[in-house]
Amino acid sequence: MNLLLLGRGKTGSLVGQVALGRHHRVRVLGGADNPDGRALTPDALHAVDIVIDFTAPTAVLANIDACLREKRNMVVGTTGWQAHVDAVRARVEKAGTGFLHGANFSIGVNLFLDAVRDAAEAARHGYSGQIFERHHQQKKDAPSGTALVLQKIVKEKSGAELEITSFREGDVVGLHELIFDSPNDRIYLCHDAKSRRGYAEGAVLGAEWLSGRKGFFEFKDIWREL
Repeated sequence: MNLLLLGRGKTGSLVGQVALGRHHRVRVLGGADNPDGRALTPDALHAVDIVIDFTAPTAVLANIDACLREKRNMVVGTTGWQAHVDAVRARVEKAGTGFLHGANFSIGVNLFLDAVRDAAEAARHGYSGQIFERHHQQKKDAPSGTALVLQKIVKEKSGAELEITSFREGDVVGLHELIFDSPNDRIYLCHDAKSRRGYAEGAVLGAEWLSGRKGFFEFKDIWREL
């Protein structure tokens, strides 16, 4: 496939490496190359099969707008824009394109989230809970998208809305912890990313899955098919 990768950050760079390793053709645009999505012209997108966005919350919506105008399928790994998800879904459906997004494209994180869905029942049985997340200092959004998903899962399963505590320090790739505590015991669930490669591999697999598809999809719903 011809992939256009938006973002030259640490994860975006790995996405490019993984895609090349899987024999895709990759072109990259960094933020300085594409202010407000202005580089995403009809000519620039003409031969592109799928656009993969790992940019920033301040950039992603303009990129989505430009790609939808040219009816290009997109994979979006950027977080911090989810307040606009309903409007984007409506626009994707109107454009008749394919769109895949996710708070986290790591297979391991999605297995972790499955465990959280079971553990969330603890809040119905007298356990108090907290969510902690740690990321590198350069991460723009806080809480992280994954931490917000954890919070949402627990609320849907038990009605409890847990507090999220965020830390931004050093070069931490991504650490998410869910703790349920009672007078009798403690339940501790944790996902600690060793590198960003898991996110990158999931994004490229997602792009391959999205090829030729139309519709609005979330990675948590489709990762088992990859």
